Amino acid sequence: MPGAATSAGMLAVLATVTVGLAAVGAGAVHAQRLSAAVDAAALAAADAASGAISGVPCDRAGRIAAEGAFDVVSCEVEGITATVRISGSFGPFPAMAVARAGPPAGQTIVVGR
Repeated sequence: MPGAATSAGMLAVLATVTVGLAAVGAGAVHAQRLSAAVDAAALAAADAASGAISGVPCDRAGRIAAEGAFDVVSCEVEGITATVRISGSFGPFPAMAVARAGPPAGQTIVVGR
């Protein structure tokens, strides 16, 4: 059967490319989930720091991160600005993201006016 080896080789290459693209797509989805979780965690911490919601800022960030199955690596609150770093793994690969929430840098916000 002429061409059988070529056809089998083409199918193997196609299968390899398909699996590779699926892995890249899954990695992109994981990165978006990580990014959304760190943004939400930083916003929750900043809201708690400003008094918009009750609770301890970094505890709020930890709860939000845990909802996405991520861990808070660090949480720093300065005034009403929160910087949160979370981590999670994608298979054997570690992933980390950081977000800051609060007023723009250099701008003073008076709370309680």
